Amino acid sequence: MSELPRTTVLRYTAFSADPEGGNPAGVVLDASGLDDAAMLAVAAELGYSESAFLTGRTDATDDAEPGARGFTIRYFSPKAEVPFCGHATVATALALAERDGPGELEFATRAGTVPVAVTREDGELRATLTSVAPHTEDIAPDDLAEALAALDWPAADLDPALAPRIAYAGARHLVLAAATRERLAALDYDFARLEALMHRLDLTTLQLVWRASDTVFHVRDPFPVGGVVEDPATGAAAAAFGAYLRERGLVPEAAELTLHQGEDMGRPGTLTVTLRAGDARVRVSGTGTRIPAPDEV
Repeated sequence: MSELPRTTVLRYTAFSADPEGGNPAGVVLDASGLDDAAMLAVAAELGYSESAFLTGRTDATDDAEPGARGFTIRYFSPKAEVPFCGHATVATALALAERDGPGELEFATRAGTVPVAVTREDGELRATLTSVAPHTEDIAPDDLAEALAALDWPAADLDPALAPRIAYAGARHLVLAAATRERLAALDYDFARLEALMHRLDLTTLQLVWRASDTVFHVRDPFPVGGVVEDPATGAAAAAFGAYLRERGLVPEAAELTLHQGEDMGRPGTLTVTLRAGDARVRVSGTGTRIPAPDEV
């Protein structure tokens, strides 16, 4: 990786204990000496959907858990900076826990403050992030038609019980529900056409879902605006989707949901989404593991 700036870049996968599963992210625990161009160069060279950069320490907020360690964090895809990334947050929290031990963290992101708790369960580290305040909004009929055209999805293949909607929990995602698992599996979209629509609507990914049971979903996330065809496990979209389900009354106010993502890409991962009564924020948790660098294999 001779083209990268001279800094230590770690590789972690999030939402899987297998390095071949989940969503890989680059992690730089000390990016204080990197400017925007250097961080973008690292992300582009790695080629992962996002990489995370800790740019400094910060005082924890008054709402933080006792003893929480505060950091400023930024996220870059191979093409541009993004306001928030769930899987790279989990990856960074796990990297910090391996270095300093489990505990409470607080990340200052462009989208707001994101607390993360890291615990050790059955010998594995597990990180749980708490989203910023979520919300959802309608999508215009013409924009929905354009999204379906870019995906080559007939409107009749949508699940009428889960209406299309834009959901936010740190980044914006268009939720589209497939009526069948087969429809979700058949993902072959017009990259440039979908990218143009997503830029116009300020979308980070599309959250494509299929409901397997009351609390279990299979999901896929096209990410052309980030320069990759598909994101293997998307924590920000999982948080937004949890908020979408609760707002529409499709799950109880307090619920635990399981999202399976990456299976169709050969990188299976599992995201746990927790909703708490009386708390609008959404919690997303999962395991992760270090990916050996090429010269370590």
